[in-house]
Amino acid sequence: QVRLVESGGGSVQVGGSLKLSCVASGYPSDTSGKHVAWFRQAPGKELAGVASLVTATGRTNYADAVKCRFTIYLPGTRNTVDLQIHTLLPEDTGRYYCAAECGVSRSDDPAPLTQDDYPHWGEGTPVTVSS
Repeated sequence: QVRLVESGGGSVQVGGSLKLSCVASGYPSDTSGKHVAWFRQAPGKELAGVASLVTATGRTNYADAVKCRFTIYLPGTRNTVDLQIHTLLPEDTGRYYCAAECGVSRSDDPAPLTQDDYPHWGEGTPVTVSS
């Protein structure tokens, strides 16, 4: 059973930075590709995808609201995907979730940012940005 555990959330001042990590376990033993994404749920708002990654190709995809401030990447640690956030804004406040999809065929397409595409989810890690 796939299990995702997020870490790295916390309280940060506007303009600060954070690195969130998502560590997976229980991935199938086959060598098929994976999509991994980070979603955010701000207070009173719906869940929204912010960044995604195709593990086989390294291709990234970002929501317009976070481009140039968020970086999703493979840090080199097994089954880990990190999300580096720079220049935090109050609207970045929310709970951040990691999600994964396994058994993905290799293609040039980016990983999606829609929650219905991801069957595996973590419990989330909270981020609070204060001025």
